[in-house]
Amino acid sequence: MKQYDHLTGLELEEAVRRLLLEITPIQENVILPLDKACGAIAAQDIYAPAPVPAFPRSAMDGYAVRAGDIRGASDAAPVRLAVIGEILAGEYKALSYVPGSAVRVMTGAMIPDGYDAVIRQEDTDYGETNVLIQREASPGTNYCKIGEELCKGQLVVPAGRRLGRIEVGVLAAIGVDKVLVVRPVKAAILSTGTELVRPGEALQPGKIYGSISYMLSASIQSAGLCVVSEKICGDDEETLCASLRDAAGMADIVITTGGVSVGKRDLLHGVLERIGARKLFYRANIQPGTPTVGSVLDGTIILSLSGNPYAALANFDYYFWYAAAKWMGSASFLVKEADAELADTYEKVNHKRRLLRARMEGGKVYLPSSVHASSVISNLMDCNCYIDLGAGECVAPGTKVHVRMMKG
Repeated sequence: MKQYDHLTGLELEEAVRRLLLEITPIQENVILPLDKACGAIAAQDIYAPAPVPAFPRSAMDGYAVRAGDIRGASDAAPVRLAVIGEILAGEYKALSYVPGSAVRVMTGAMIPDGYDAVIRQEDTDYGETNVLIQREASPGTNYCKIGEELCKGQLVVPAGRRLGRIEVGVLAAIGVDKVLVVRPVKAAILSTGTELVRPGEALQPGKIYGSISYMLSASIQSAGLCVVSEKICGDDEETLCASLRDAAGMADIVITTGGVSVGKRDLLHGVLERIGARKLFYRANIQPGTPTVGSVLDGTIILSLSGNPYAALANFDYYFWYAAAKWMGSASFLVKEADAELADTYEKVNHKRRLLRARMEGGKVYLPSSVHASSVISNLMDCNCYIDLGAGECVAPGTKVHVRMMKG
């Protein structure tokens, strides 16, 4: 691998920098149905076409009243009002104010013209023809006025904002059913290895279930991005060349797993050369996942990860979110970082910088167990971050460590 000497031993930050130089922010926009738009980036300003609420409505079950009619009402001196009707949520009745009257209303129901407050039913005798009001109220009590939440024409979501569950809910509240968004990143995942079979298939001797692609696909899609292809490819150079070309033709990024080391079936280096991919970095200064390769083929990024599940995930989490943030033009895709106090003992001193699985809670960082092998992922269920530990760094309980949060 001497031809790659100038690409090896880079710090992660330099490897990321080289990757980002090859990425141009996505300029294409697409229309997505609102229920598929969570995680997407709004491509235009979105304004409220009507006020929310569009009519005055009750904030609770009770009686719509004119506040002036019940001035001084109390348990000792209740005010009697005639009940001239009842309105449930979703109903419309052409009622209007009559002096000395009330209208029974349920939560969310329209309040008729002329009434300016709602008395909760617990402060009445629940009367049906006449009602005794036992509390006075000011105008506006339990009364949601027109446009209380949003005015007509108000900017609701600016262009460039990432749509989370709240934004989706607010857009639904103004009647939006589809949204123009920046076209989400398209990723293709290619798992290499003759030993891999899909969950659900019979497990023959010498075979293992492929888990990495499921983790990566779940992570990508939960961020509102797209997985356009997910395939297992055996250790055959011709098939791998064809599969990699196909994947690169449909995606912004192809993520491969396995085949990046120097074993007999580690074919990725030769395959990348055959298809004309240009390498950006190889063997960055990091454990696990040192053999990770970054390359580019006709504008498509290829990120080739270790076949060990934890190594693959840790390096994916480091590289991919930087790339996603640039493609989508939004820093919301970047992982959060923090400094925290190590709570547990970690005695090993690593020769390389290491991403160590951990859980951060209350400003302290805990290790899930003493098992940190790259092939083990079950204890990741108790983790929410990586400790970014420097080469040769000795740590003990109480040491301040730098933490990168996991996504998803």
